[in-house]
Amino acid sequence: MPCPQLAGSLRALPLADLIASSEPFSLPASMPKSKAKTKPKTPSHHPHPNPNVSLVKQTLIVGPGPDDRSITLPAGEVVVVPDTWELLPPGDAGVTRRVKAAGPTWTVKERKGRREFSQGLWADAAQIRTARASMEATRSTPQYAKSKAAAKTRRDEKQGEYVEDFKAAVTAFLAFNPTYGSIADRLSNAVTEHATPVGSGTVARTERIPIERRAESAVIAWMRHQTTAYDNMAIARIKGERREVRRQLATESRRLLQKYRSGDPEAMKNCPLAKALRTIPENTRS
Repeated sequence: MPCPQLAGSLRALPLADLIASSEPFSLPASMPKSKAKTKPKTPSHHPHPNPNVSLVKQTLIVGPGPDDRSITLPAGEVVVVPDTWELLPPGDAGVTRRVKAAGPTWTVKERKGRREFSQGLWADAAQIRTARASMEATRSTPQYAKSKAAAKTRRDEKQGEYVEDFKAAVTAFLAFNPTYGSIADRLSNAVTEHATPVGSGTVARTERIPIERRAESAVIAWMRHQTTAYDNMAIARIKGERREVRRQLATESRRLLQKYRSGDPEAMKNCPLAKALRTIPENTRS
């Protein structure tokens, strides 16, 4: 449940008073403290190894071990990696596929929050060398170069179409009065440029929600970082407080946007949004 003291303190602060400054935001001194709670370690959901088969003959998904030559099995047991095995770092999908196809491997995955990240692939060193040599030979052929170029062209076209669609969705969400059409265009460009690059990890890259909601969330997130002191706020590590801060700032951001939608002649006066847009380089405004 959101903290009532925090909600009250933020309601008393208009968005204009939360623009970035040299003084970080401090939470009310009267806010009750709570002890940090340590969550129990979530058991691994990956399959356990077959106890009747040697580990080096099995393909497994494991966790990182306490040192660089060990891994942790799903049940928590630490195992030393065979001397003849090497760790293939993540990043080369072609080599990784060939190593996996050639024999047993141990894929190391580390959980951070709700997501898992690959830390590499343990496999026999000879297996990795063979896969790398095979991949290098394939990549040196004219056919491979042609295929890569065609794939890149398709990706670039798809990305270009998405950028256009996303900007249109942002503009539709803003729905500014024609008086502020240029402001809407500059804001749409800024949000789109920040949110749409491949690998950016922003809400704009998820396909789990409609593009209209992605656009809305991207605008609110951009405004949170560019027009408020959110990045400098000292927020206590208590469950629900950061979410409440973001909710309050989102409410203020929507109130600010409403001034531009209604055509308020005073919308740009002492406006943190107008101030933020003035700091954006010219090449992001076109």
